[in-house]
Amino acid sequence: MTQKLTAQQRVQKQHVWLMNNPEYCLYSGLFVFGKTEVVDDIPTACTDGVNVKYGTAFVDSLDDQCLRGLILHETLHKAFRHTTVWRHLYEKNPRLANMACDYVINLLIVDSDRMGNDVRLPEGGLIDEKYRGMDAGEVYKMLDKDQQEKGKSNGQGDSGDDQGSQESEGFDEHDWEASDKLSEQEREGMAREVDQALRQGALLAGRLKGNVPRGVSELLEAKVNWREVLRDFVSSFANEHDSSTWRRPNRRWVDQGVYMPSAVSETMGEMVVAIDTSGSIGQEELSRFLGEVMAICRDVNPERVHLLYWDTEVAQHETYEQGQYESMLQSTKPKGGGGTDVVCAPKYIKEKSLKPECVLVLTDGYLSGSWGEWEQPVFWGITMKNIQSSVGVSVYVGE
Repeated sequence: MTQKLTAQQRVQKQHVWLMNNPEYCLYSGLFVFGKTEVVDDIPTACTDGVNVKYGTAFVDSLDDQCLRGLILHETLHKAFRHTTVWRHLYEKNPRLANMACDYVINLLIVDSDRMGNDVRLPEGGLIDEKYRGMDAGEVYKMLDKDQQEKGKSNGQGDSGDDQGSQESEGFDEHDWEASDKLSEQEREGMAREVDQALRQGALLAGRLKGNVPRGVSELLEAKVNWREVLRDFVSSFANEHDSSTWRRPNRRWVDQGVYMPSAVSETMGEMVVAIDTSGSIGQEELSRFLGEVMAICRDVNPERVHLLYWDTEVAQHETYEQGQYESMLQSTKPKGGGGTDVVCAPKYIKEKSLKPECVLVLTDGYLSGSWGEWEQPVFWGITMKNIQSSVGVSVYVGE
C-alpha cells in the first residue's frame, strides 16, 4: 500500500515537477528563494514577497494541478515584487490592492496551460481579460473607478475603502505588513536577488526551449532611458571631473540597478565609438545611436572622436575633430560584415596607442568570444533584450 504524502511533501514534489518542466523552469530560482512552510494556522496561502506559507488543510484539498497553480501564484507575487512595489496601493485600499495583483499574475498562469491539463488555478482565482497587458497599478485604478461608480449608483456617494463588493476576492493572502518592516537596503537586496533568479531562469528556459512570458520578460528589461544613461556616462569623463566620482554613485540611477558616477563637466579628451558591423546592426539602429553621440558631442565637445567599425577585426577607423561632429552621420562609411568578436576592438585601441577617456560600443550582444579586456571605461548599447555585458555599463537601446 502506497503511503499518502504529507502536505509538505506534496508541495516539495510539485516544486520539483515545475522545475523540470520547460514551461515553468523559468521560476526555478524563485521556488527556492526564501522559506517555504506548510502550517496549520493559514487558511489558504500567504507570501510576504520572500517567504511563502501554505495552509495544510488547503493543500490537502487541492489536486496536483491546482497545487501547481497555487505554487505558481505565490511565486509570481515574488517575481513581480508585489508587496514592496505596490505597498502604497495597500495603504489606500488593502482589498483592491490584493485583487489587482492577483488579476495580473493569474492571466500568466492561465496562459501557460489553457487546457488546464497540468496547471490550474484553485477555485476563486481572479481572471478577467480586460486587464490583459496591465500592471497592478493600472488594474487598481480600474477597480477603484468601478467601485466608486458602483457606490454612486447605490446612492452611497464615495464608496469608501471596502464597499462595492466583488463576487470573488481571490484565494490567498498577501503579507504587506512584513514587507513594511524591511529597510531600504533589504528591499534593494531583495530586488537584486529576484532579478538575478529570473535572469538565470530565463537562460535555463532558453536551453530547454521553454517560454518566457511577455509580462516576465518586461521585468527583465532595463527601465531606464538609455539616452540619459549614455549622456551621464560620457559627461562624467570630462577633463575636469573628480577622480573619486565612480566611488560616489549617482543616486538618480542606483534604484534602477545602473551605477553611474555623480560628477559631470563640459569638456573632455578623446572618445572611441565602436560599432558592430557583423550584419546584425541595421541602418536604423546605427543612425539612432550615432545621432545621440553627435548630440552628446555638442554638449561635451571632445577633443577627438575615433569611430571604429568591427566584426572579427576593426575594418574601418574614422577620425573626427572638433567642428566635424555634425557631419559624422552623413560622412561615415561602415565596413565589415563577418563574424562578431569584440575582442578585436580593445586590442586595436591598444595597438594604435589610442587614449580615449571612454569607449561607447553598439552591438546586438551576440558575441562569438568574451566581452573583451578593456583599459578604459566602456558603455555597451545593446540592441537585443535581456543581454548584459560582464564589464562596463550595458543598457538596452532597442527603442
